[in-house]
Amino acid sequence: MLIIVGAIIVLASTVGGFMLAGGKPILLLHLSEFVVILGISGGVLVIASPAHVLKEVVQKTLEAIKGKAEGKKEFNELLMLLYEVFMVGRRNGLIALEEHVMDPKKSTIFAKYPSVLNNHERLEFMINGLKPVIDGKIKPDQLEDLMTAELDAKAVESEHPLHVLQLVADSLPAIGIVAAVLGIINTMSAIAEGPEAVGEKVAAALTGTLLGIFIAYGFVSPLAARLKSITAANEQFLNCIMHAVAGFAKGLAPLTAVEIARRSLSSHVQPGGTELEAALKALGTK
Repeated sequence: MLIIVGAIIVLASTVGGFMLAGGKPILLLHLSEFVVILGISGGVLVIASPAHVLKEVVQKTLEAIKGKAEGKKEFNELLMLLYEVFMVGRRNGLIALEEHVMDPKKSTIFAKYPSVLNNHERLEFMINGLKPVIDGKIKPDQLEDLMTAELDAKAVESEHPLHVLQLVADSLPAIGIVAAVLGIINTMSAIAEGPEAVGEKVAAALTGTLLGIFIAYGFVSPLAARLKSITAANEQFLNCIMHAVAGFAKGLAPLTAVEIARRSLSSHVQPGGTELEAALKALGTK
């Protein structure tokens, strides 16, 4: 929920500073300016986005508002899941993994780790990596290249919503100018109404410029930055899976493969080595 807290701080600071300077907040509320700026911004978003990208923008924005970030708990669960899967393959042969990999929703192992099981992209990426290991259709050294290619494709795809949001953010100051120019045109037609009417319309026009800059740098651009960090965390999750599965395919012991994956993580989400090793060994004795 930090994104909501940040938005409140931005709004309160702007309106509060305006009020401290003697301004009245009601003077900033010109419906016509909001209609022009938000309407054009929405149009830019629709024009620039294919349907699937527009859907992703909405999904990722809701994700950001909910504020649930991946932490050590989720990565710890991932590493424990990978270890359990690898141990089954090491003890009972790779063919024993087939029942878990072909239908993970019914797997007793995957069921213990909902953070992976309930995320379609992560689950699919892991299954796609494990299937060639079970089938033996490609050499172990080739698996990492295969998974890297999939990761690269996903990385490019995940950038699309960010580019679109940044486009809107970059466009908003100019959209504010459009709203202001429309306001000035309206002002010119009201000169005969006297200084009071002209002053009110000029204030409304200037509000358009303010809103364009304010929404761009106070909300949309920071939102794009937040989505970028969420995307990076998801890519790190997938990268962790790749390191572990590729290492296991090359014949590394389950504990070693998982340790390589752990060390690929950023420090703020990386589970402690000693604690994780103890938890994994405890799983192996069950």
